[in-house]
Amino acid sequence: MSGYFILAILALAFVVTFQIAKASEYVSVLKGEEKSFRQNNKINAFLFIIFLVLGLAGAWWCNELFYHKTLLAQPAASDHGEKIDFMLFITIAVTGVVFLLTQILLFWFAYKYQFSEKRTVYYFPHNNKLELLWTVVPAIFLTILVGFGLFYWFKITGDAPKDSQIVEITGKQFNWMMRYPGKDNVLGRKNYRLTDASNGNALGVDWEDGASHDDIEATEMHLVVGKPVQLVINAQDVIHDVGLVHFRLKMDAVPGIPTTLWFTPLYTTAQMKEITGNKDFVYEISCDQMCGSGHYSMRGVIVVETQAEYDAWMASMKPQYQTVQQATAPAPAVADTSAAATTKPLAQLK
Repeated sequence: MSGYFILAILALAFVVTFQIAKASEYVSVLKGEEKSFRQNNKINAFLFIIFLVLGLAGAWWCNELFYHKTLLAQPAASDHGEKIDFMLFITIAVTGVVFLLTQILLFWFAYKYQFSEKRTVYYFPHNNKLELLWTVVPAIFLTILVGFGLFYWFKITGDAPKDSQIVEITGKQFNWMMRYPGKDNVLGRKNYRLTDASNGNALGVDWEDGASHDDIEATEMHLVVGKPVQLVINAQDVIHDVGLVHFRLKMDAVPGIPTTLWFTPLYTTAQMKEITGNKDFVYEISCDQMCGSGHYSMRGVIVVETQAEYDAWMASMKPQYQTVQQATAPAPAVADTSAAATTKPLAQLK
């Protein structure tokens, strides 16, 4: 209903504007061009003020109507995400103030300095102080923002704490695959030449590396709340992008060039369900890089849980190496008992 209501308002505004234009045209015919020009000038100047008031009111109304549907209404789910939100709020605040000032002055000047025979034009072609002011101030502000951005970027992509959880995520058209190290906390090496999904090696893991024998593979990402996690990001075909919108993070997945980032989850999935009031809430992984016809469906799920829940989940998983070995192991030989079966009745007859 709200959509139809907005369309009705827009249609009504168009009709009103059209009627005003037609009325102005008729007035110009009846009163003459000069009188018509003056009247139109006053009407247009007044409409600028109306547009200013309605525009600002509409912007505020849209914010009240849709803000709770945006991610800004939800807290960032990672420590780095909180810093990114802070920078975003600063940017919105500063640009918002500049927007309000410039728009109010723009429309107010159009009204205040409308054409008048009693006022002559004042030309103001150049002023060094003003040029310096509106060049230096934005430059300083942007430099500060870029500086903070680079600082956080190098921290996010830098070395993770030594006790961090490690999760490898690999993107391919059109899904995500996860790999977790076992008790040794070391991921086994990979070789793209060994990739063979039909034989249980979709990630191209080198089974000759002993560190790979306890690695766990899954389609969900399980993380421990309050524990730093380092993501090792790969792609098998084209460029993808790991989008962690609830954590306010993203990183390209480039074929042949592993990338990394780390963060600390702040809320479990259960806690976020309570915070958002959405019992169906899930942390999602999106692909933020157009990667093909199925790009829209490339969705992954993150489960943030307690250490005990994570340990229980890991205990329920079987290393991929064992799964592959069991699948490729030759079947045990079956003894031929047909001769004994035929001679037994004869022995009983004797």
